[in-house]
Amino acid sequence: MTPEEFRRAAHEAVDWMAAYMTRIRELPVLPAMEPGDLVRALPSEAPLEGEPAENLLAGFRDLIVPASTQWNHPRFHAYFSVSGAPPGILAEMLIATLNTNGMVWKSSPAVTELELVTLGWLRRWLELPEEFFGIIHDTASMSTMHALLAAREYVAPLSAERGTPEGLTVYTSEHAHSSVEKAAIAVGIGRKQVRKTPVDAAFRMSVEALEGLIAADRAAGLRPCCLCATVGTTSMASVDPVAPLAAIARREGMWLHVDAAYGGNYAVLPEMAWLREGWSEADSIVLNPHKGLLTPIDLSVLYTRRPEVMRGALSLSPEYLRSATGQEAPNLMDYSVALGRRFRSLKLWFVLRSYGRAGLEALLREQLRMAAGLAEWVSADSRFALCAPVELSLVCFRLRAGDEASRQLMEAINASGHAFLSHTVIEGRFVIRLAIGNYQTTAEDMRETWARIQDEAGRLVGPA
Repeated sequence: MTPEEFRRAAHEAVDWMAAYMTRIRELPVLPAMEPGDLVRALPSEAPLEGEPAENLLAGFRDLIVPASTQWNHPRFHAYFSVSGAPPGILAEMLIATLNTNGMVWKSSPAVTELELVTLGWLRRWLELPEEFFGIIHDTASMSTMHALLAAREYVAPLSAERGTPEGLTVYTSEHAHSSVEKAAIAVGIGRKQVRKTPVDAAFRMSVEALEGLIAADRAAGLRPCCLCATVGTTSMASVDPVAPLAAIARREGMWLHVDAAYGGNYAVLPEMAWLREGWSEADSIVLNPHKGLLTPIDLSVLYTRRPEVMRGALSLSPEYLRSATGQEAPNLMDYSVALGRRFRSLKLWFVLRSYGRAGLEALLREQLRMAAGLAEWVSADSRFALCAPVELSLVCFRLRAGDEASRQLMEAINASGHAFLSHTVIEGRFVIRLAIGNYQTTAEDMRETWARIQDEAGRLVGPA
């Protein structure tokens, strides 16, 4: 592909991208296809001769887009939305063009130094002490795994050299994300040693239940290692009481990790400062700007106030990677399992500069307002029941007619292509989840989606 051919193809691609963002509501959120449809539509062998750019773009438009779930759709309400806004998309194009690798400072100084500066901006928005060191990973699962690696080293020094000692235990909520268990598997602690702590009536980790689990493990000769609190659980967006949990972690000599992958984004709002209570006492905190802060996936931020422990757990420098720098320019590979580092901070930098704090706060407030409004609509319809407190931008509800009716309602909405909802199980009941997080979602989108939900409920269980 010559530079001129690239220019033509790139302009065509950007024109498609702009049209996609403008007309995205015309697309079904979920593709109407069966497993294997795309495989059968594609050649089984790669081409022998190269194809022109127009063939590549045509294949993307005709085959890939129709088979894609539209995560950047304003009516994507399943899971927790990832929202890729135009400034971040533009940065992704530039990241791919530079194709740089920031494994050590000298391999690309801009990668390291922009990451330090950008995460410093975000740290100050969150009012975290300056001692917190930030690093970018791809997802919260990897950030939590790194937190557990540091926790292992904190509680059992030299684990990086000698391996994971037996008997280390991890504590988290029964509603915590599965990434905590996966991290325990990855660092050698094991799933059996993860204690899923019962919750209170608001689905927050019970301090009393946690105390009992720790006491039982101590009596059995086990070693409490890490306490993982969640700010915005996946099933119902509940917020664990971080401040009292921090006191327990300090008393027991455990590492405290705060999983704020979802809820942490709303903590930049001054009126949501309560979400940050106890954070300054945490040993590590993760939040995902690719959720609430409009940065294209994947970008997860891990902060730690004990960077020396994380470095001790992960630093390994063979001769070919040795590079003397200093505190102003650390080699980020020393704080990460991964050696290669994409220039992810560029897209966060573009988003923060393009929207500014005021612009991002306005978007986050509107998401919270729309979620509160939906909760009011649900409560006003006698056919429905709210299933959890609505504190962030997630609303959990169900039909009072039962699990099967609720499941059929969700499946009908998803099959329509209008919106994409997901589900969970709360206290043994099937519950529909509707998460709001896309930068283009409007109040009109919410009214239309709720009207469709009501219409489908009427078909299934009758009028309100």
